[in-house]
Amino acid sequence: MLAQSDDSISSATSGDGKKPRHIAVIMDGNGRWARQRGLPRVAGHRRGVDAVRNMVSNCGKSDIPYLTLFAFSSENWRRPTTEVKLLIELLSSTLDSELMKMHEHDIRLRVIGDLSRFPKRLQRRIEDAEELTRDNTAMNVTIAINYGGRWDIEQTCRVIAERVGRGDIEPQAVTSELIESHLSTSDLPEPDLFIRTGGEKRISNFLLWQLAYTELFFTDVYWPDFDANSLKDALDYFAGRERRYGQTGEQIASLAQA
Repeated sequence: MLAQSDDSISSATSGDGKKPRHIAVIMDGNGRWARQRGLPRVAGHRRGVDAVRNMVSNCGKSDIPYLTLFAFSSENWRRPTTEVKLLIELLSSTLDSELMKMHEHDIRLRVIGDLSRFPKRLQRRIEDAEELTRDNTAMNVTIAINYGGRWDIEQTCRVIAERVGRGDIEPQAVTSELIESHLSTSDLPEPDLFIRTGGEKRISNFLLWQLAYTELFFTDVYWPDFDANSLKDALDYFAGRERRYGQTGEQIASLAQA
């Protein structure tokens, strides 16, 4: 998922120098991008793959080590059967074509979500890709497919309930930290910046637990058109935010001066 991209991002710094460590993205607007051009929806999805490739490259140039992309939600199965089939085929073909490029650039690939509904070949390909890139350290790219925030919390609660039932842990040991350790993103830092393209202003069942203190950036730009300048806009927005985590602005200022 790497390719040459706009050089304008290479010198982009966010305002006072603050940058997110982890960006999470809902890549919305592929279908509408295609419809505006009189093209089939799948053309928008294919163009969206190019945008993913550029996003990975641009985040790498901006020294952002974690990127999580919402590629296929658990609700997407409600779409027309032909579109779902094409999306799955596109996921598979993109993995086949981009994996070695990612590995050569020292990028670790992870996939989160319920993979049981996907073809066995795709499941095996994902397992092989994760194993191949497991020790890569330059960047972490996580793809969420057949993922839902509620599903993530449900499966976490189920596992913890089973542990309590077996007597492995006491009920009072169920803390936020324990829950986080069982989420599908347990080895990732929480997202600092959430980006949604395409004009919608909601998080659509994506990383519900993890986005509790994330800065939210919404843009009307359709995902296939999201480029280096679009990312710079999001980074500038993030730099202008004061992240207080329940504290006052004065407290944050005093901590910064300490």
